[in-house]
Amino acid sequence: MFGWKAKRHLTRELEITPPTPEKNRHGIAIVACVKNEETYIEEWVRFHRAVGIRHFHIYDDGSTDATLQVLRDVLSPAELTIVPWKMRMMDGGSAEILNGQNIAFAHAILNFGGRYAWMAFIDVDEFLLPRQGRTLEEALKGAGGFPNISLPWHMFGHSGHVTRPSQSVCQSYTMRVSDPMRQNLDASNFKCIVDPAEVTGVSVHHFKTRSHGDVTANDAGETVSRRKRKASEFYSSKFIQLNHYYARSQQELREKIDRGWSFDGSSEKYRQKVLSTIRYIEDNVIEDRQMVDFIDENAIVLHS
Repeated sequence: MFGWKAKRHLTRELEITPPTPEKNRHGIAIVACVKNEETYIEEWVRFHRAVGIRHFHIYDDGSTDATLQVLRDVLSPAELTIVPWKMRMMDGGSAEILNGQNIAFAHAILNFGGRYAWMAFIDVDEFLLPRQGRTLEEALKGAGGFPNISLPWHMFGHSGHVTRPSQSVCQSYTMRVSDPMRQNLDASNFKCIVDPAEVTGVSVHHFKTRSHGDVTANDAGETVSRRKRKASEFYSSKFIQLNHYYARSQQELREKIDRGWSFDGSSEKYRQKVLSTIRYIEDNVIEDRQMVDFIDENAIVLHS
């Protein structure tokens, strides 16, 4: 890894020309960047396939474990595209880091977006939970077809687990931050589901569309400009809830810190960031069993 400082100014926002929609485009695709996720990725793909995801576009940042084999064992070729995507890049003139995740998202829209009605951009520790209906396509109807949907993080903490529990992540962690919209730099943010044929601006946490600019909708179809998303009035999880299993057990949090962050040359800075975030979550928790109940009610199998 290059010994640079953790500055990510370049390519944080990319402008693109939307892809041409294919005649029979349909369904929802997920786009995610991964690295060494063999422990967790089977549950993640099984859950999202169970709620109707048509295809997974996986950008692999040089995994050295069994992540890719697990994906190929669980998903058929018709459900999976793996793109090799080592993300350490910087601008030769300014030495600023290029945001490889953001570039991956733009690449996915431009090269694959014409096939789908929707694309979701999340990480492997994030789960899209339908709150209305059995599938995400049913739940998306709550937004009224708006092409740019912002879903707030519901950040989950340790839920009392010191070591990795025997059950799945979704079934083990039920304590989350009480107010997803509370202003906290590291514990309050959004991920998005968009109509790829409308996207003109790409970022990790927000998008722009040609018909609405930076205006985005919550899952209930209420719209605001991007800068007003964190207003408490914008909050909704009536139709879709984005669960972010940030910490998992205390053991797994230590392992997360030891792995470090792909874009950060300072391990101590990353450690402080993670510990500060988990303290914030753990100091402001409520019980949330929506995911557990959904899995039980729909008899979703998360492991082979």
